[in-house]
Amino acid sequence: MPKTEQVGLTPRQVQNFINDGFVKIENAFSTRLAEQCRDELWADIGLSPDHPENWAQPVVRVGSKASPPFIEAANAPPLHRAYDQLVGEGRWLAPSGLGTFPIRFPSAESPGDDGWHVDMSFGTTDPDFMEWRANVKSRGRALLMLFLFSDVGPDDAPTRIRKGSHAAIARELLPYGEAGATLRQLSAENYASTAGCEVELATGAAGSVYLCHPFLVHAAQPHRGKRPRFMAQPPLLPKGEFDPALPPSPVQTAIRRACGLA
Repeated sequence: MPKTEQVGLTPRQVQNFINDGFVKIENAFSTRLAEQCRDELWADIGLSPDHPENWAQPVVRVGSKASPPFIEAANAPPLHRAYDQLVGEGRWLAPSGLGTFPIRFPSAESPGDDGWHVDMSFGTTDPDFMEWRANVKSRGRALLMLFLFSDVGPDDAPTRIRKGSHAAIARELLPYGEAGATLRQLSAENYASTAGCEVELATGAAGSVYLCHPFLVHAAQPHRGKRPRFMAQPPLLPKGEFDPALPPSPVQTAIRRACGLA
């Protein structure tokens, strides 16, 4: 029998990724799988969905998870197809797990980690995380990804996204060349160049995934809802440096357009 073509992102979705810096994939993995993953995370943190009196902290973090349910979610067929479309076939590494997990709980207390930022992608062995780096080629990171393992509404601490902010960050990184800029150098500008961007909330049903440009400016926020929010925010890792001999991927196209090179 002929091989069935895998359904992927529409041309409009790919163009929206280039323009806006992200695309939302609904039903990327099943609610059953999301529930399995939540059960593991509850066990990891020693808390229970049935005992909210023990939810004392606004955020509890869990590192990387590599058990079968998480590997299955990270490698769901709709996501593999989208990775190909946004990063390029053969240019990314299949995730061997997922992480990290900032599990956010309803709380009047500030989470203390809700500032606007871009995730850095190399130099991350430096003990001073403000010295971690990113460069205009996005060395070490092909995508930023937001995996929703619980239903996330507007009050459930959805990640805030500055729509189109990736273009401004690409232009800011350009003068730093291969060495890149540190988180401290980018923070020195307080991301002022993106302050006017429209803010979108990463809401959705469990099983939804936001695939984001590596330079997208985003931020956490306090949880004002009633049920904890379970989300992973892993990178998609590239197989190597961007190869100029290959056709530019949508990730690269967005950078080139922002820098006036396309």
